[in-house]
Parts: sequence; C-alpha cells; structure tokens
Amino acid sequence: MVSTPSTALLISGGVDSSVAAQVLMEQGIRPDLYYIAIGPDQDFNGYDCKMEEDIDLCKLVARRFGLAFDIVPLHKEYWDMVVQYHIETLKAGRTPNPDLLCNQLIKFGAFEDKVGYQYERLATGHYAWIQDTDAGRFLHTAKDKHKDQTYFLAQLSAKQISRLMFPIGQLTKPEVRKIASELDFPNATRKDSQGICFIGRSHYKDFVEHLLGKKKGDFIEFSTGKKLGEHDGHWYFTVGQRKGLGLAGGPWFVVKKDAETNNVYIACGYEPDEVYGRDIYINQPHFLFPFELNENEEAEVTAKIRHTPVFSKAIIRKTTQGFHIITEELQHGIAPGQFAVVYDRNKEFVLLSGEMEVE
Repeated sequence: MVSTPSTALLISGGVDSSVAAQVLMEQGIRPDLYYIAIGPDQDFNGYDCKMEEDIDLCKLVARRFGLAFDIVPLHKEYWDMVVQYHIETLKAGRTPNPDLLCNQLIKFGAFEDKVGYQYERLATGHYAWIQDTDAGRFLHTAKDKHKDQTYFLAQLSAKQISRLMFPIGQLTKPEVRKIASELDFPNATRKDSQGICFIGRSHYKDFVEHLLGKKKGDFIEFSTGKKLGEHDGHWYFTVGQRKGLGLAGGPWFVVKKDAETNNVYIACGYEPDEVYGRDIYINQPHFLFPFELNENEEAEVTAKIRHTPVFSKAIIRKTTQGFHIITEELQHGIAPGQFAVVYDRNKEFVLLSGEMEVE
C-alpha cells in the first residue's frame, strides 16, 4: 500500500478550501484542518469580522469528512509583522500589499513554525499549481487563468514551495462551485472575500485612520502645480486611484505622492497620460525559478502589477540595479511599493517578483 503524506489543510470557510478537502480525500489523503485567526487585537470603526461564521462552516466540512479541526490564533504575529509593514509602507508614501506578506509570513511562515512543521505537506485552496521538475518544485499558474492566485504567492521561498499542495489548481472556479453544490456545501454560492481578510474593501479607510490618524495636506495638479484642495493624509491614497478624492471638475486621478510634504499630485481626465506607464523597475528581485540574464540582456516575458486576470506581454532587461520591465500595453497606476510579478512568456511559471520602483 502506497503511503500518503501527512497533510495540514488551511481552511477558511470559503468554497475553495472546502472543495480542496474533498479533492485531497479523493486522493486518499485525510488532512487535518486548520483555521488561522488573524483578526485585529482591538476593535476599530469599520471592524467587520465574520470569523464565527467562517469557523462554523469549517466545522461543518470537518464533520462531513470526519476530519480533525483546530483554530490557530496568529493575531500577534499578523499585527507584529504584516500590519506593521502596512503602517511603515503607508507612512513612506508607498502602496503596501499585505496579501503577499500574509502568505509569506503568516500562512506559510508563522503557521509553519507553530503547527505546520509537524506535517510533510501543507495544502491550501489557492488557485495555483506546483510543478515538479528535474530541477525542483516550482510555482505554476492555475488551470483557471482568470482566477489564478500566483500573484499573491510570489514572495514564497523555495523551501516553502517545496512542501506545498494546491488541490484545486487544476480546476476552474465553476468546477469548484459545481463540486460544492453536489456535496450540498452551504458555501457553494458564497461570495469570494475581498480586501484585507477582516476588513473588506468598504472599511479600509477606517482601518487606515485607526492606524495613522489624519494630517492635512494638499491636492496639487501635477501639470500646473496649482493647489486644488485638501486631504486628510497621503496614506489614504494610492497611485492610480480615482474614487474618494472628493474634488469637483474631474474625474481626477492620483499620479504621485510626496510623503515629506504630504502632497498628493493629481491629473484630470478619463484617461490622463500621467496615470499610465510602461516602465517598471525591480531593484530587489525575489527569484522563484532558475532565471538568468546578463547585464543589458533582455527576454520576452509576461507580467502583472496587481492581482488581475490579465498577463501583460513585456520585455525584461537586466540592469546594474536589478531589472527593468517594459510592458507592451500601457499600465494604469504603477504604484511604488506594490509588487510586480514576472512570468514566462507562456504564462506558466512565476520567474521573479519584487516591489516596484519608478524613475
């Protein structure tokens, strides 16, 4: 009899991780289920935690399959690492991406240190795939390119990837929902979560105010240098943002921020030139695949500057500082601090990632 690897499955209460349990069971693997609790250490305006509902759904899946279930509290680790990174990045006038850091430092970091090390494999409900090759195990895009989540996994280390399993990586979202419906899971039609886990998109400004408060600054028209209004702090805005500026005569887009002066620079129009660009720089690349270029050499790749179904064709060049990526299509809102993720030209393997810089 072929032995199956001892496996921990991170389950969220959502349809994806629930179906991941079913797929593992079909493979003869009986995973232990774990829910990571990372809500805030204190309430704030807009706090919208659905943890109790999530846990009830997790328990239902555990009972359905007769699997062990436990809750792992990682509040302190999340706030010490991910939220602190979020604060420092906002204060510096850059745009954070807590989801990438949460995966790297919490789901596959702190959880590993506390519980995961006891297992041979760690599984999640991400839309991604691990491809085994003669050179090692590498992060590969999912079958469902529209739902592919490799962008959020692009800061994982080779050691982390070596133990991962993504059971639904070869399924599409409609297939996952169909399986959940056939199993009569109550989360079969549940909406996907959006934004930071316990906040969601609608309460993000309250979250930022809780972290950083308010500080009056100016909206400056980028092309003229003219002051057009005031705001409560540059940390409430990101490059490319249009909604929530509260200015007449628009539409207005954020094109630049200055943390030292607390000025937010804006441009008017439905598609102002200032909010678009093709040039992306990564000065501290994180490699996920054997990828080498000599200085001033270039290669054809695809890239993303945010989580999106679109893989943009691009050229990547090695520079003395790192890498220069030139996309074929104009990109909206290249925000310093956000992550660019580079794939091969066939949109299969994640090659490298890193925080974006602009010149």
